Amino acid sequence: MSKKSLTEADIRTKFITPALVGANGDKWDLMTQLREEVYFTKGRVIVRGKTVKRGEAKKVDYLLFYKPGIPIAVIEAKDNNHSVGAGMQQALDYAEILDVPFAYSSNGDAFLEHDRTGLGGAVERELALDQFPSPDQLWNRYRAAKGYTDAQEVVAAQDYYDDGSGKTPRYYQLVAINRTIDAISRGENRILLVMATGTGKTYTAFQIIWRLWKSGAKKRILFLVDRNILADQTKNNDFKPFGKAMTKITNRVADKAFEIYLSLYQAVTGTEEEQNIYKQFSPEFFDLVVVDECHRGSAANDAAWRKILEYFASATQIGLTATPKETREVSNIEYFGDPIYTYSLRQGIADGFLAPYKVIRIGIDRDLEGWRPEDGKTDKYGQLIEDREYNEMDYDRKLILEKRTELVAAKITEFLRATDRYNKTIVFCENIDHAERMRQALVNANPDLAAANGKYVMRITGDNDEGKAQLDNFIDPESTFPVIATTSQLMSTGVDAQTCHLIVLDKRINSMTEFKQIIGRGTRINEDYNKLFFTIMDFKRATALFADPHFDGDPVQIYEPDPGDPPLPPDYPPADGADIPAGTIVAEPFGGGDPPGRSTQYYVDDVEVRVATERVQYLDADGRLITESLKDYTRKTVLKAYASLKEFLNAWNDAERKQVIVEELGNRGVFLEE
Repeated sequence: MSKKSLTEADIRTKFITPALVGANGDKWDLMTQLREEVYFTKGRVIVRGKTVKRGEAKKVDYLLFYKPGIPIAVIEAKDNNHSVGAGMQQALDYAEILDVPFAYSSNGDAFLEHDRTGLGGAVERELALDQFPSPDQLWNRYRAAKGYTDAQEVVAAQDYYDDGSGKTPRYYQLVAINRTIDAISRGENRILLVMATGTGKTYTAFQIIWRLWKSGAKKRILFLVDRNILADQTKNNDFKPFGKAMTKITNRVADKAFEIYLSLYQAVTGTEEEQNIYKQFSPEFFDLVVVDECHRGSAANDAAWRKILEYFASATQIGLTATPKETREVSNIEYFGDPIYTYSLRQGIADGFLAPYKVIRIGIDRDLEGWRPEDGKTDKYGQLIEDREYNEMDYDRKLILEKRTELVAAKITEFLRATDRYNKTIVFCENIDHAERMRQALVNANPDLAAANGKYVMRITGDNDEGKAQLDNFIDPESTFPVIATTSQLMSTGVDAQTCHLIVLDKRINSMTEFKQIIGRGTRINEDYNKLFFTIMDFKRATALFADPHFDGDPVQIYEPDPGDPPLPPDYPPADGADIPAGTIVAEPFGGGDPPGRSTQYYVDDVEVRVATERVQYLDADGRLITESLKDYTRKTVLKAYASLKEFLNAWNDAERKQVIVEELGNRGVFLEE
């Protein structure tokens, strides 16, 4: 059989793999260094109505490792009807994504090598099959390009933690870990990693710390988080291999007998100097400080948390965040420097590691049109209501329209009845008072399930011990109850809700940072529990932030108001710098954060409200806008050009006009072929 008649798979088996392994098997080890046909993405989740499927995953023909966790080369193979270099463009694309220094293409006759190290000499050269470099040869070239000393090489080549289960980091985690280790080995001391919620920042941090600790480069490490549940999850899960070398700082006691320290920011800082127990450690005690969720108070110049970083200034410091904060007042980048690596929500969705989402935008008439009380109007408690125009900025803060709360609860219930009434749901409310009223409304909207189990709907807020005690059950995929959680601030960050199917926004979002964090509660995929996408139900037009250039994840479906609806308030989205003030954890407001002099709240139970607008749209995998439903849309925007349905049909039946109408519908996002 001639070489030209062989398939690509045959070329790999008969020529490329033998060339890599060597005549005596003394080159690339098949078990630890050479992996063939490696899928490094999962394939984007594509949602079409009720149909969910995965797109094609990305695959490299060969991925070569100097040692486990340290990829060094990719090879793209072609059959022998192609030239030696026919696969190079694809190899280079994959090499860039996987962050490997060497790319190769082969058709079974020879190899074309592309050296990405920038060391000098020929960038591309052709090699005979028996001239393919060994692992040590490639590593030595890479080491020379990096300029590693012997001590630096020990750190850069330190083994990953392996628990024997076969679990390996995803490709983007490898890039983040290896870039960080490389930077620290070369003496960099301020590092920022940006990784979207749900992409495994804590596991990434663990492998970074493990390798630095095991290599002896960093002996004492402080890992700072902003929620107690995060510290406990970290200690009991990802960081468990540290064993007895690890402690969690509790009861404001600094025990100096350990090497790995986990702590809440609040556990080591306070309003009084004597409460700053981090000063019980010498400034040089820690070699490494890792700051989780560093978009919060640690980024602010005057924050108490920032003072911890300044106190341990001699330590290497790594900031981890899903949402790098850049405003006039607060900057991660000013402190840590530009991100050494960014893995965005958009990329995570495209790769299939994060869940895409549908969006239901619901406009309520009183939100869109406002409400003004008639002269002498009193609320249900007999208070005279101040005569002025009330709008969505006032609702559930200054003015409580009880029928509005009931309507929101009814729409949530309607959605769950149409999908699955046991789908985990988080309802974000303006404040604790609103969260409690929403809990009551949802209980009344679901009397059967709420009566059968008192935990079907629960308020999980910072002031409620019963609710907080159920948080672990809410995020546990194996626990049915609670199903619906109403909250305000507590669950906006750091809650690993793998099976959350529905996120409801009935609060005004103060910043892009907060918006991304809330969206992140639903982005995790759990295929074992059929969680491949989630839905955002938006009552406050918060998803207008999707249009912001700083947002990096497109929805697969949107229901939104029609173009003729009232514009957003002038401060929506908030101006740059309008983020929630950083420094300490934002206290959950009970009744609203009203302007000075307007502390009175009005409870109105006799004002009717209704849904004013809904529209269905899809963004497909290619970003093309597709309209799913024309029910209201056609009446308001297409048919208004025609005096009657008969006139429209006459125009449609006219061959010349038909194409014009098709083009017009296409311009409005309606694709008939869909």
